[in-house]
Amino acid sequence: MVGAAGIEPVLTAISCGCDIALANKEALVAAGAIVMPAARAAGVRMLPVDSEHNALFQCLKASTSLREVRKVVLTASGGPFRSKTRDEMARATVEHALAHPTWQMGPKVTIDSASLMNKALELIEAHWLFGLESARLEAIVHPQSIVHGFVEYLDGSVLAQLSPPDMRTPIQQALCDPERFDGPSRKLDFHALRTLDFAPVDHDRFPAIALARRVIDAGGTAGAVFNAANEIAVEAFLERRIGFLEIAEVVRETLDAATVTPVQSLADVRAADQSARHCAREIILLRARSFGASASVSA
Repeated sequence: MVGAAGIEPVLTAISCGCDIALANKEALVAAGAIVMPAARAAGVRMLPVDSEHNALFQCLKASTSLREVRKVVLTASGGPFRSKTRDEMARATVEHALAHPTWQMGPKVTIDSASLMNKALELIEAHWLFGLESARLEAIVHPQSIVHGFVEYLDGSVLAQLSPPDMRTPIQQALCDPERFDGPSRKLDFHALRTLDFAPVDHDRFPAIALARRVIDAGGTAGAVFNAANEIAVEAFLERRIGFLEIAEVVRETLDAATVTPVQSLADVRAADQSARHCAREIILLRARSFGASASVSA
């Protein structure tokens, strides 16, 4: 279940006393302030299914306290635009953005991956899952998608979780934790493993990461605004009403226009979500006219 639609089912499962194998990151991005306290009060375990958060979950088992953690690092494949220039990204079509080199996902998640909005959402999710502030959360580009996450401890030790890009691995780990069994996922072939490449995120081409830090630091309804604006912007891009780089711009402008308030109930999340969607649609309406005019000139 993609997007804010997953919030209520998660809260309902918590109220039933169910442990949660969580794949819907938006439930925490938009409503972490009520979901995590509800889980703690119910004695419910939140087991991350996203490959990156599942990696961090496994690596953090080596610590007795978060005070021992210097930082955690989520890896990103870089998507189809990892080596493209900003000008090339500005001209990118829907088809270009959907051509992910590593993962097979639905349209919304694939576009999020191409813009690194997916990684931005994951940083916010990690903030809620692990109780870490933005200064201890980082993202790095790793095109092979073999290392899914790092945890750096105060003594300089760095633990990483490695596995082939196969979602069956984190799903099985979450469902079976704390035990491990043989399973159907692909296994890492160390004889075929030659190089692992890493590179910093280019924040000029991928501004989503900086927006995520802004959201974490702002707290309150900022996550709901961020998530809602992104859902509307991705929808507009898939409908060819705005350009690819405008996705992040719409999200930023919606955040600029929003008044961030504390989250005390689901009603607060819903109100922020609806207000942000309305604002994002208004921003897109203005941008779509400009985008359509420029596309006509180019044609």
